[in-house]
Amino acid sequence: MTGFTYPYVQEDGSSAMTLPAPAVFCIRAEGLRSLLDTARPVTAQESAAASRRWRQLKSENAPLRIVTETGLASAPLDHFDHLLEDQASIGWRRVYQVIGHAMAAIPEPYRQVNSTMLLRRLVALVEDGKLVADGDPWEMQECRVRLAG
Repeated sequence: MTGFTYPYVQEDGSSAMTLPAPAVFCIRAEGLRSLLDTARPVTAQESAAASRRWRQLKSENAPLRIVTETGLASAPLDHFDHLLEDQASIGWRRVYQVIGHAMAAIPEPYRQVNSTMLLRRLVALVEDGKLVADGDPWEMQECRVRLAG
């Protein structure tokens, strides 16, 4: 979907604008149908290059794959931890706020991670002593966290 735009159709059927496609799941069926005419066969060279790249990524055995300006790259499990730490403060903040602000801080144009993954990483930061929790950090709505120290 990289580089594609699609016409956004409002609930009442009227066309509003053309939007970038940040992820397939964000596009309504009408928008996806409009992209069918842009499909083209993958060349043998493209297929071979993609296969080589995927083999290389698999050999790196990293837990995450992220999208960069040059394509897919391997990343360590703690790749997004800095976003969570940047959104935590010395004062208490609700877990859902830290996660929501961390997601908003992810640079465009790609949605690289979801709230479930960030919650898992936030819990790991609590377990590692980098964040302090006031309650069960798995309870996003109730628990508060702050920076340790």
